[in-house]
Amino acid sequence: MLCRSFHYDPLKPAVAWEAGKPLVIEEVEVAPPQKMEVRMKILYTSLCRTDIHFWEAKSQNPVFPRIFGHEAGGIVESVGEGVTELAPGDHVLPVFTGECKLCAHCKSQESNMCDLLRINTDRGVMIHDGKSRFSINGKPIYHFVGTSTFSEYTVVHEGCAAKINPLAPLDKVCVLSCGISTGFGATVNVAKPNKGLNGGCFWIGSCRPSSKKFGVTEFVNPKDYNKPVQEVIAEMTGGGVDRSIECTGNIDVMISAFECVHDELELEKFITHQVPFSEINKAFEYMLKGESIRCIISMEE
Repeated sequence: MLCRSFHYDPLKPAVAWEAGKPLVIEEVEVAPPQKMEVRMKILYTSLCRTDIHFWEAKSQNPVFPRIFGHEAGGIVESVGEGVTELAPGDHVLPVFTGECKLCAHCKSQESNMCDLLRINTDRGVMIHDGKSRFSINGKPIYHFVGTSTFSEYTVVHEGCAAKINPLAPLDKVCVLSCGISTGFGATVNVAKPNKGLNGGCFWIGSCRPSSKKFGVTEFVNPKDYNKPVQEVIAEMTGGGVDRSIECTGNIDVMISAFECVHDELELEKFITHQVPFSEINKAFEYMLKGESIRCIISMEE
């Protein structure tokens, strides 16, 4: 049964104890969901460059010990008081920018920056009571962007879990939690490219070889020229591209890929590696070496 009694369960997430150090799979207690929260069983998760950025903690406030991870697919195990839109057994994707559905931003068609559940990388606790749902011997292990998916079970706010079709393969759609949907939304909903238009994508970086598979035809390295890269691109395209997308947030190849997608989303093309949860540190190695787009981490070995 997916719906357990409400008690603290000892599980084994991958804990980041300090910046830049390998994750350690530890026995951690995961508390039951509180008001407006759900506890979900993670079946598949993937590594995003954002996880690495805050794990390295080179230019931001370090919050440790911490459980990273925000791209995942799982099943609701139990729900807390007040939860009405999710139930045990529902297939869900965690999202780091949730929706309370009550604030002005949630009701607007022009913004999804919820006043309550917008991303907060410094907050390592739950909104309801300011406490972590993870602990070791009574000492808190902090959350990451309200998701913390590098764990067999995690607790998220109801508004940070998107219910999906149970027929969707979780080992593939888990990447929709962040990278794919981020790039797709920016490109299709904002840039709105039409067939026949050309586009420019800034900061492809180590994903250059992979982006060729999605139709990217020209690559420009600013270091190869003695003038601004925008001038180079303008000359190459007869005055400039029709759409320009800046992705220095390290979503890597995702934005470039979606400039060329007009039909269904071929998620398999983005998945370059798969590892069992016990080898989660390999996912970090692959991305740091520039070898992977997305590495799927299977929780059930």
